[in-house]
Amino acid sequence: MSFATYCPFLMLPSLTLVATTVQAQVANDDIEQRRVLRTNETVRSNTTNCTVQWSCVDEKLTGKCIEYHNDQWFEFTPRVSGRYFVNIGGQSCRDTRGVQLVVLTGTPCQPSTYQVLSCTSLGSQDDVFITLDSLRAGKPYLLDVDGYLKDFCEFTLTVSDRARGVPATVPPVLSSVAPSSSRVVMLRWTLPDSLEQVRQFRILRREAAAFRASEQATVSINRTTYGANAPDYTWTDTLLTPGRYLYQVVAESPNTTEPVILHQQWYAYTQPMPKAKLSTRLNQRAEAQATHAQQSWERRSHRARLKRLRSRSRN
Repeated sequence: MSFATYCPFLMLPSLTLVATTVQAQVANDDIEQRRVLRTNETVRSNTTNCTVQWSCVDEKLTGKCIEYHNDQWFEFTPRVSGRYFVNIGGQSCRDTRGVQLVVLTGTPCQPSTYQVLSCTSLGSQDDVFITLDSLRAGKPYLLDVDGYLKDFCEFTLTVSDRARGVPATVPPVLSSVAPSSSRVVMLRWTLPDSLEQVRQFRILRREAAAFRASEQATVSINRTTYGANAPDYTWTDTLLTPGRYLYQVVAESPNTTEPVILHQQWYAYTQPMPKAKLSTRLNQRAEAQATHAQQSWERRSHRARLKRLRSRSRN
């Protein structure tokens, strides 16, 4: 008996084992298992494999703000009444859209008792905060986090007495922006008297398809001859590549006050066509128009000859 016959398993081809990591569904996918947050406690979570408990939500309460897809639940009960901030950061998403957040009160999984305090769809993966005013001590608040427009995201969440990032605000409508062939962008904004504690401005820029904004510059506060804050400011940017860019001017105060977006605008830069290509395209268009006119004239002439021949044949 051969060795191979006696020990056939030793002659099998070698197998390579590949370990795959499957991200498990978070426990607070169900509202009954909602995660309780403490003030200034940062938690990391993700929306992968989460599902929606349709009996526990009501899209009529949030309108077009949110489209539920893979939500999860948190709960926060402040010990002291006052203003709090929901800080969302460290987003890592499949798409550019980021997460969306609904903050509400009421009995869990009884939508008829819900009262929506805030509904926010981010549209990017920037670090942002949502302001919650006049929260009451000892009262529980529900937070529902979902991937915006069916995005899948990993993120951090903190309910804090201090804001981090930039305010989660709705940007202007991109479709209303007319494209420009100028690569120079001029931003103008005004500092209101109510923000006298502002010490500097941060200039943020994000291309429409980018995941998050990047800081382009900081602008210091100017002083008038009387020592007051100067009201008017400008800043110029020069774009290197065509695209659609969102600019935001963020006013920053000492740590006791949250940042404020003073100005935001879209700018669409389209690179002008080289003169040689433009001339060639214009010539091609002129030639096409001339050819079309010639063909039309020939068709009319042919129809006229046929008409004369038919008239002669009848005579």
